[in-house]
Amino acid sequence: MAIEVFNRYEKKYLVRAEIYEDVQRVLSKYMELDEYNKKHPYYTICNIYYDTMNNELIRKSISKPKYKEKLRLRGYGIPSLEDKVYLEIKKKVNGLVNKRRTRLVLKEAYNYLFTSIMPEYKEYMNKQVLNEIDYFLKLYNLVPRIYIAYDRRAFFGIDNRDLRITFDTNIRTRRTDLRLELGDHGEKLLDDNVYLMEIKAEKTIPVWVSKMLSEFKIYRTSFSKYGTEYKKTIVQKISEGERVECLKQFYIPQLYHQRYTFATPQLQI
Repeated sequence: MAIEVFNRYEKKYLVRAEIYEDVQRVLSKYMELDEYNKKHPYYTICNIYYDTMNNELIRKSISKPKYKEKLRLRGYGIPSLEDKVYLEIKKKVNGLVNKRRTRLVLKEAYNYLFTSIMPEYKEYMNKQVLNEIDYFLKLYNLVPRIYIAYDRRAFFGIDNRDLRITFDTNIRTRRTDLRLELGDHGEKLLDDNVYLMEIKAEKTIPVWVSKMLSEFKIYRTSFSKYGTEYKKTIVQKISEGERVECLKQFYIPQLYHQRYTFATPQLQI
């Protein structure tokens, strides 16, 4: 069963394409590829982030508070309405990341997020996490705000399974078609010659990792996919001559919820 509760530190780095293969060779001495990556160079992760109409969660997040939280719906590849996905709460307190998630069928996840009516419990769900998400939904009036997808290559420590290092590339985002089953298209967030590397560990990182970072002059950065896109959109709006306080198209998006009914294949809006 996939792990549904994480407590770990996550540090981010931007790695240039010219040193990417060299870094991979170093990792291969101490780590092994994710099972899927042993047969495929990358696997695709797609997410829908939920926020308030005035972007309260992401605006708080980029202000770098000691505590921040977010809610997202995550799938692997492009799921169908009948596939299982993850509904996740991600919190960060003084640098420690806590992620709690439960599996749901995609169509029941949509219905839950639209109605805030908790789905009937099934064996593949995490009941405790559902209760926490339910509180989160009652605390905020959330709507789907952004779709983010990327292709990932992941490593696990051979002698330390708590150590994980991932590389994300082809990060793309969109603010329309905010549904996982509608494909993973979107606008590129980073140049093709840059990879986002994340080092994830429950405790301190090994000495060999520190030496590798020093050898290749890889420096820690503060990078949020959602936060970077949000700030990029604000800058674009300003460059187009719009005043930030009047960005109605941005703060009140032209989107709507769709609720699936189980009796018929039609959609109710």
